[in-house]
This record gives sequence, C-alpha cells and structure tokens, in this order.
Amino acid sequence: MTPLAPALRRLSFVIGLLLAGAPQIAAQAQQPLVIGNDRGGLVGEKAAEIEQIKRIGRRVEIRGAICYSSCTMYLGAADVCISPQTTFGFHGPSKGGTPLPADQFERWSRLMASYYNAPLQQWFLQQGRYVITDIYRMSGAQLIRLGYQTC
Repeated sequence: MTPLAPALRRLSFVIGLLLAGAPQIAAQAQQPLVIGNDRGGLVGEKAAEIEQIKRIGRRVEIRGAICYSSCTMYLGAADVCISPQTTFGFHGPSKGGTPLPADQFERWSRLMASYYNAPLQQWFLQQGRYVITDIYRMSGAQLIRLGYQTC
C-alpha cells in the first residue's frame, strides 16, 4: 500500500458524498427561493448562504412585506427579483445596536455593500451604513428604479 492510499480513499469517500447530494442540489437550484418577511441575521452567515445560492444558480424572489438588515444582501444573488411592495430596511453593522470598532465597522459594512448593485452600494457606503440604532427604509419600487428586476 502506498502512503497516498489512505488519502485517496478519503478523497474518494468525499467525492461519493458530493455526488450523492448532486440530484438534491440540482432540484433545489430549479426551485426559486422565495424570501418573505425576513428581519435579517448575522452578516457572515447570510453571506455564506448567498454564495451557495450563487454557486448552484438558484433564483431568489424577494416578495415578503419586509426584508431588513442582512436580508437585503439577497439583492446580490446572481438571479434576483423583487416585489415593488416589499419594504427593505438598511442599517450599518453593529453588535446588538452597539457600534463596532472602526476596522470591524469598515470590514462588515463593505461586505454588506458588496452584495448591492453600484447605485445602492454607493448610497449605503455614503449614508446607509451610518444608521445604527434605527433603520432606513426603501420600497421595492425605489430599488427597482435603481436597477433591480421586478418579480
């Protein structure tokens, strides 16, 4: 047995697991992810979820009454549409409403902004991220005027 044999067996096992999940991933990619009434969550977790959505090419439809905080990062999905009636809520990154140190604030707000198109990104970096204890609301109709697709 070569020294590589155990590593090759592990690699073969991992590839087998990935292939076993391929039909489920393909089926999931065909179904749009409909977002409704999402108040957000942790920026890092939302970024990881959106990157997975992009990898499998899944369509995202934001149709709920509200999409606040990190939910707005779904605007960065490769195939996204929004309802004109949805209210989007933006604010800068914080830790439970407590301001972050400057370097962390910069890092997390730039990560959030990277999921927005150019006009929204510019607005967020110049104004929106500085709202911490409140929320800046925009309608889906306003975002559609900034270039987002209507559902």
